[in-house]
Amino acid sequence: MGMIAGPLPLRLKLIQGFGAVAFGVKDNGFSFFLLIFYNQVLGMDAALVSLALLIALLVDAVVDPILGNLSDRTYTRWGRRLPWLYAAPIPLAFCWVMLWSPPAGEPPSFAGLVGIAIAVRVLLSACEVPSISLVPEITADYDERTTLFRYRALGGWIGGLAMMALAYTVFLPGPDGMLRREGYYALGLFGAVLMAVSVIGSALGQHALVARLPDTRPPPFTIAGAFAEIREAFSERAFLIFAAGGLAAYVHQGLNFSITNYINLFVLQLSSSQLMFFPLVLLGAVVLMFVTIGPLHQRIGKARAAGLGMIAGTMLGMVPFVLLLSGLWPAPGSAASAALYYAFALVATGLGIISLVSATSMIAEIVEAFEERTGRRAEGSFYSGNWLVQKCATGAGIFLSGQIIAFSQLAPEAAPGTVPPEVLTRLLLCYGGAMLSLAVVSAFWLARFPISRAEHEERINRLAERRARARRATAEEQAAEAAAPAEIMPAHHK
Repeated sequence: MGMIAGPLPLRLKLIQGFGAVAFGVKDNGFSFFLLIFYNQVLGMDAALVSLALLIALLVDAVVDPILGNLSDRTYTRWGRRLPWLYAAPIPLAFCWVMLWSPPAGEPPSFAGLVGIAIAVRVLLSACEVPSISLVPEITADYDERTTLFRYRALGGWIGGLAMMALAYTVFLPGPDGMLRREGYYALGLFGAVLMAVSVIGSALGQHALVARLPDTRPPPFTIAGAFAEIREAFSERAFLIFAAGGLAAYVHQGLNFSITNYINLFVLQLSSSQLMFFPLVLLGAVVLMFVTIGPLHQRIGKARAAGLGMIAGTMLGMVPFVLLLSGLWPAPGSAASAALYYAFALVATGLGIISLVSATSMIAEIVEAFEERTGRRAEGSFYSGNWLVQKCATGAGIFLSGQIIAFSQLAPEAAPGTVPPEVLTRLLLCYGGAMLSLAVVSAFWLARFPISRAEHEERINRLAERRARARRATAEEQAAEAAAPAEIMPAHHK
């Protein structure tokens, strides 16, 4: 059972959501600005940059399950998760600043970029895996878990969008702001402070609730034991089905995010004043998710919501580019073009977020399925497994975007409005084809997730009965042990 039965207090929801701000800052930086910074500003080859980020993601993905297992096995008076949330954010902040301030005069080495990217991602995982693993511990309720995840999604998106808005208006302003190096250091410094404050602040806000010794002491950590438990967790049928859909969904997300600035600058030719509205559009998409995902889950369930959001959102998001290639779109750079694009992007992005939040919430139900089968809870292992899938896939998406940019023959340091039409056509055809293919695969698997609301609630009741029987048996054994000396003593004295 969860720590709280029934509706969760608003304060707890806000505190949980605030902890995800750090992930939003990191995700926004890696997805929207890092590739264009190292490629167009520092002059590194786009394919090489995307390869470096892919390597960092793959290393981090291998480390994540170990971090999750360590988190599950942490046994302190502050619980399993809080020690991680206090220890990791300060080193993370220092590494984040270093990522955005390579030595002046020349681009960093390939190995240097790989190394600092690995450090940032591993430290972020040491914050995010314990934080998100608290959700199924706090509540076992099917809908309240979705509520916590939508607050986490809201916090993550607000963190990322705040950084985007500040980038466009304060740190990287003007028509060529994203092509100037000096603003990126300030962007990194502000993001580092925000990440540290969000993780530590969220941990402090939940301290009174979760700071207690775990019910049972786990066995000591070993690498062999960790991977054995991870393999056992990943053999859960529901997790394998989720992973198949999630893999395609996260490649889809990585490709979409990392190529967005190229689309905005070179295809749609959005001006600096038009780009200032982009974070507001994305915020509107998050609000759309926030107010619709709960009723949608109640009506059709998490699995169908995930599949529907993925396929419908992608198809709607591709409409502007189909019309552009068909000659039916307003002139790029015009107010009409920007307004129409933002209208499509708002709804399409909202549907995409519904899909990903639904999928993330589905993992919480796998925790009880695993507990019923094995008698153990492994929140950290499952959510680190999710990060393993996400990071491998997101890295593949970023790598794919670099290959698409290279294949389209978009020149480094290109200027908006001067790119040949055939280059933009190749870019859009490859991007659109990849996005639609990935959406179909993702929707197919996510919609087949096998744990429904009714099955989850039945399992929660069975687990509650099992725990009650175990407590009664333990109490009876303790009573028998306490009574035994009283029966023996008279015979002894005789």
